[in-house]
Amino acid sequence: MEHKPPILAPSILAADYTQLGAEIEQCNDAGIQWIHCDIMDGHFVPNISYGPTVVQAARNSTEAFLDVHLMIENPDQYIQAFVDAGADQITVHQEACKHLHRTIQAIHSHGLSAGVAVNPATSLTAIEPILGDVELVLVMSVNPGFGGQSFIPNTHERLQKVRQMRQKSGYNFLIEVDGGVKPNNIRDIAHSGADILVAGSAVFKAPDIPQRIEQLQKEAQIGKGTIV
Repeated sequence: MEHKPPILAPSILAADYTQLGAEIEQCNDAGIQWIHCDIMDGHFVPNISYGPTVVQAARNSTEAFLDVHLMIENPDQYIQAFVDAGADQITVHQEACKHLHRTIQAIHSHGLSAGVAVNPATSLTAIEPILGDVELVLVMSVNPGFGGQSFIPNTHERLQKVRQMRQKSGYNFLIEVDGGVKPNNIRDIAHSGADILVAGSAVFKAPDIPQRIEQLQKEAQIGKGTIV
């Protein structure tokens, strides 16, 4: 599947689950290309979100690229369940994988794209050995576990560093950012190098979801267009 950044990826973590299908339908109508699913287990992160059943429900509501972000321990045990639920891509945390290459290979064995995520306090050098094996690098801009947090400012430097690492290596992975993406900062975040911008509360807590999506996409396009 061809992806044309910048891409806004609404996270259903912030959706009203009693209206999940209807709210995803509003995203479809607004032309969304990606839907993001945040999976939390109460161990790797202090919160619990949802599992494959909700991902399956999202799959049944959209033809958008389904981007599943596992914030869980022992992700290898659950890859098959999320494959069966309809994921197009699975991203795992560097901090949660004892054998990261093996986990990435397991995701690829199902024909899915694979991503690696890094927490705000993790050195970016920790993911250098895996960059040639993934389709996406997710730079966390909050500490994972809860929606609605504020964007950590030094994420801009980390995005720029990952962009430099991509240019230097010649790899073509996408760069994603997750956490605190809002209308007032998405332009600068895209300018720093993010290709995929995950937004939860900014989309699903807005009074008019399609209008907010249009606003966020427009700001991201402006920011991306200023990269030189």
